[in-house]
Amino acid sequence: MSESEHNELSGAAALEAARRVKLRKIEEMGVDPWGQRFDNHSAIEKIRSRESEITSEPAAEEGKPPKLHGPTVRAAGRIVLMRGQGKLKFLDLHDWTGRVQVAIGMNQVDAKSWELTQQLDLGDIIGIDGELIRTKVGELTIFATAVHFLTKSIETPPEKHKGIADPELRQRMRYLDLIHTDGSWERFRRRIKIVQSIRNTLAGEGFVEVEGPTLHAIAGGAAARPFTTHHNALDTDLFLRIALELHLKRLLVGGIERVYEMGRVYRNEGIDTKHNPEFTMIELYQAYGDYRSMMDLTEKLIAAAIEATGQEFKLPWGDKEIDFTPPFARKTYDELFFEHTGVRGDDAAGIAALAEKIGFETANRHPDVIKSHVFEEMVEDALIGPIFVIDYPASLCPLTKRKASNPSIAERFELFIHGMELANAYTELNDPDLQEQLFTQQLAGMAQEDSMARMDRDFIRAVRHGMPPTGGLGIGIDRLVMLITNTQTIRDVILFPLLRQEAE
Repeated sequence: MSESEHNELSGAAALEAARRVKLRKIEEMGVDPWGQRFDNHSAIEKIRSRESEITSEPAAEEGKPPKLHGPTVRAAGRIVLMRGQGKLKFLDLHDWTGRVQVAIGMNQVDAKSWELTQQLDLGDIIGIDGELIRTKVGELTIFATAVHFLTKSIETPPEKHKGIADPELRQRMRYLDLIHTDGSWERFRRRIKIVQSIRNTLAGEGFVEVEGPTLHAIAGGAAARPFTTHHNALDTDLFLRIALELHLKRLLVGGIERVYEMGRVYRNEGIDTKHNPEFTMIELYQAYGDYRSMMDLTEKLIAAAIEATGQEFKLPWGDKEIDFTPPFARKTYDELFFEHTGVRGDDAAGIAALAEKIGFETANRHPDVIKSHVFEEMVEDALIGPIFVIDYPASLCPLTKRKASNPSIAERFELFIHGMELANAYTELNDPDLQEQLFTQQLAGMAQEDSMARMDRDFIRAVRHGMPPTGGLGIGIDRLVMLITNTQTIRDVILFPLLRQEAE
């Protein structure tokens, strides 16, 4: 351990010791330092909204400021700033709706409240009774008449001006990030509004929300590597779900015509600014719809989510902008391929040459797989959007209905915004024989540890009973929140992203 680290640890220990001295003093006063029920307090946001109730009366002496009178209020929250000496102390009290200044004067509170005030530290949670008025400089302030101690903070919070600079530390210690990082709680509050808006919009469209299993005997519904576990009582291996699709489609067969689930899925893959091993997505299915129905619904869901956060459709994205004004652009896969590469989508030799140029091995690869890799490398990052990329090569989409006019094309879209895939939708394949055939082709040669290495034969059996023509849609909720809140990494829109285990 370096000398600076030793000194830092020694300093932290001394600060904690000082806080524990105050803890004992509070106990000696007969006060519970961990608090009791504190009824009838109001949210700080609501307290601040009562500013209009403040009145004034002329001063008794000429030249003196008018005397202010305000409503009696009761607040509770955490101390995030303290200042003042002698007989008057100021502090900032913070709850999940906002912040307000509190003034505690020795001559305005009882002796016990003043003695408690001397034991306060940053991070302590207290209750305040008082009068809401403005200071001489116009700062809205609760002038305390009583102080109630609710919880002692033993750990010293980050320095006010430094905050938590290390992103990983903010994500690991989210509790401190929410308290001390400007905008952190507001970002997650917007996430809550976005999720609620999606549910409200779907309810208005007649959809019902269900809960499917998170443990699957067969990993299916997506091409991804699953997490595995073992059930002891049944002595069987299981998988954490990689998608929501196949169970929701079973419900379509069962007659639930508009159905969705929003929940966590798990993929045992890499971590970067757009990927976390567990993430939230929504999948929904609408009987008697198609992928065009899903485009319209996607626009409606996103527009309502933005409105729910109180923002306009033109939003910042880093130093760029996203214009979410509906309708979004729609272009075919092959149109965009030619636009960004100069090679036609049916020019297999030209596409193979592009693939080799970017270092992709083409030997023994299906032409559409080669084309897909080139599209990912040379087209996707260039898509500013929002843009619906429609009509994908059918061989890449085993769960998708083919176009009647061209069976080599699948009725599928992906929504891209600044190179990020946000949504994926199909006109769902409901021909059970073709579905089984395509599954068989896809599974051939697939590594056993990959997803869908076994066919879900019960799903095929369900579709044989008759699944109606259907439009299906999946949206990555975390990525949607990133885009609406101008957040550049997925870890900052997930409350507790997966991190390396902390060193002991």
